This record gives sequence, C-alpha cells and structure tokens, in this order.
Amino acid sequence: MTNAATGFIDHSRILGVLENSCPPDKSEVEEILSHALEMKGISAVETERLLMAEDDELIDEICRAAHRIKTEIYGRRLVLFAPLYVSNLCRNDCLYCAFRKTNTAITRRTLTQDEIRRETENLVSQGHKRVLLVSGEGLGEDALDYSVRAIETIYDVKVGNGEIRRININIAPLPVEGFRRLKAAKIGTYQLFQETYHYDTYKKMHRSGPKSDYVNHLTAMDRAMEAGIDDVGVGVLFGLADYRFEIMALLQHVRHLEASFGVGPHTISIPRLEPAEGSDISRNPPFAVGDRDFRKIIAILRVSVPYTGMILSTRETAEMRREAFSLGISQISAGSRTNPGGYSENHSGAQFSLGDHRSLDEVIADIAAHGYVPSFCTGCYRLGRTGADFMDLAKPGLIQLYCLPNALTTFKEYLEDYAALDTKAAGEAVIRAQLANIPSDEVRKKTIRNLKEIESGKRDLYL
Repeated sequence: MTNAATGFIDHSRILGVLENSCPPDKSEVEEILSHALEMKGISAVETERLLMAEDDELIDEICRAAHRIKTEIYGRRLVLFAPLYVSNLCRNDCLYCAFRKTNTAITRRTLTQDEIRRETENLVSQGHKRVLLVSGEGLGEDALDYSVRAIETIYDVKVGNGEIRRININIAPLPVEGFRRLKAAKIGTYQLFQETYHYDTYKKMHRSGPKSDYVNHLTAMDRAMEAGIDDVGVGVLFGLADYRFEIMALLQHVRHLEASFGVGPHTISIPRLEPAEGSDISRNPPFAVGDRDFRKIIAILRVSVPYTGMILSTRETAEMRREAFSLGISQISAGSRTNPGGYSENHSGAQFSLGDHRSLDEVIADIAAHGYVPSFCTGCYRLGRTGADFMDLAKPGLIQLYCLPNALTTFKEYLEDYAALDTKAAGEAVIRAQLANIPSDEVRKKTIRNLKEIESGKRDLYL
C-alpha cells in the first residue's frame, strides 16, 4: 500500500503495533495515567499501550483517570445541540448508510428554504440555540449555494426570545475556495467524519461516488483550515474496523493538524454503527463495539487529548449517554431527528436508528438531576475565541472563567423560556450549586447580575 493511497495515515506503524504488542501490566498503566493526570496529553506510544489493555480492573483505572480529567477541565458542563437534516439525496454508495444512492427503501427529499425555516422554528421553540446543519451528498454543484442559503435562513429565524446562535455544518469535502465561502457565511465548526481510517475497509464500504476517494476525504480538514476555518470536527464510525486501529489513526490525524496548522480539531465525534434502513452491514457490524470497549474508547480519547471536545449523539441510549458524561463527553445532541423535515413532520428517510428518543426538556431534566449544567453557550465563537485562541485559554484552565458562567446564563434562559415546571426547579438548584464553582469573585458577581437580568427579560448575556 503506497503512501499516496493512504495520505498521512501510517498504516504500517499501526498494524505493526497491533500485531506485536502485548497487554500492559498494572504498573505500566499507572505510570501512563500519572502522566495523563498532568493534563497535557500523552504520547502516541502511551495511547497505544492503553489501547492494548484488556483487564477489566485496568480499564476501570483508565476510566477513573478520564473522569478526573473531564471534571477538572470541563467541570459539570454539557453543551447541547440538535442536528438539522436538510437533504437525504446522495451520489455515494456507502454500505452502512440509509442515504446511499442505491437504497430504494427510503423517500428522498431536499427541503425548500421555507421548509428549513419551519424546521428551525420548531427547534427554536424547543429551546435550541445551536444546530448542526447536515446535508446528503446528492446536490452536486448546487450544494454549496444551497447550504449558504440555508445558513442565512436559519440565522434569520426568531421565535419569541429564541434564535439559533451557532450553526456547525457537516457537508461533503470542498476545495479551499468553497470553505472560504462557508467561513464567510459565519459557520461555527466544520465537521466531517472519515468514518474509517482503515484503507481497505474504507474502499470496501465506499463503493462508488465522490466519497470513495480516501485521500480527498482525509484532507478536507487541511483545506478547511487553509481557508481560515480554525474549528473543525473529526470522527470515526466505530464498528467498521478494529477500534484500536481507528483510535491510533484518528490521533495521527489530530497530530497532523497540530503540526500543519498549530491546532488540532475542536471536537471528536464517536458514533457507533447503528441499524439503517436498507443496510445489512449496519445491523451486523464487522467489528461491533460492545459497551465495555465503548467506555474504554471514550476514556482513552479523553486522557489522550484532554482539551478537545467530545461529542456523543442520540445513537446511544439514555443510560450509555449518562455514563459517558463522566468519562469524557462534553457535547451531546438532544431531541434529534435524522430525516429531512423530521421536526415538522413524521416522514421516512432517516439516516440511522436512534437510541435516545427523549425530548430536549426530558434530556435537560435528566442532566440537571445528575448535577450537570446544560449549556447552549456560543460566546467563545462569537468573540473570536476559536482555534488556537481557544486552546491558549483552555490549556492553562482560564476558560473556566468563561465557560461555566456562560453555561449558567444560557441554561437560565432555557429555564425561563422553555422548561417544564419540574425541570425549572431542578435547574435552579443546579445553578445555585454551580455558582460556588466559579473561581473568581468578580466573575461570580457579574454572573449573578446577568442571571437576575435574564429573569427581568434580557437575553444573550455572556462573558
């Protein structure tokens, strides 16, 4: 296999590790975790050694370390968003996906701008402030123009006190000039998953269409960052190849971006393969990841890249999502639909099956009941604290002076405008408890003033 075929992912090194490594013993794991608890990240070799751990006791130790790191850096905050699917047309033939072009089992649809507006109104009326715009890959040359118009439509929607304040986007790879247009449209994060970094598996799963080009897909983030988009999100669809290979390759991708642009990805998503209509592979994953290994994946990523956001979608059950909060997850979707028009109508055409069908308010009530702070904050993005600037604040811990106060004020907005009575009562208790965790007296006083101003009707107050 030539380097031209696999880009900067060193398959030979990864396969060598998998073939020749034995499991670490307790002392080795403890030494690596003591290094991890310095919260500066760990080396590729150290991550590889943790991936070889199979003893339940050692995996539990990794999970405990991940919990400490997550709590120290992120506190009790969880960022919430919703995906907004606008088209399920596709030119690709990805075996695991219901959107693939040869699947005749779903109804195809691309939303009009009026329909996008209606979907957005429904999301805003639930309390959402952040969306992930998702389009199928079947719009051809019109895809970018359509997406830019969709972004304008979404940002234009106002319902009562509500609005969408940040749009992240997941669309097919673009040339540099296309990414410049997305940046000018004021997107937040550009998100794209490699799905699998394993070249042979990638070629098998992506039989035809533009997505079958492994290197073009892999280097999309380079072009996005060259265009000035400094918040990018990567991810793996776990279940297609050995999860240990995927994590080692994913971290090679992270380090490639750090070396090339001075900063790695803003987020890492970790979906597991779930059943999709018309897909046999999605029901019988070649490398199915059980719950124990999924916990291990989350924990190892958190100790390896402590300051990178980690996203868990509604593919997972409420129980697994709840457990994952303590292991390293910092962002979740809620009240999701994965079909175009899904928030307004009940049509077919979803991309995959969901594990968590709860409403946004039900998810928030559960989060608050467990002492977490649901956050809709967009302050860093809107003040330019993105990319390397965000990491400059995050790594010495200074971001705590912004993230927790802004989480509390956006949560307060939700409680005032959208929450059920029981949710509001639980949420107010969380806010009172978390105010004590703001490390600066001055910032705490400012936050209390903002909370009172929100009660009196003001909105969108942030530090």
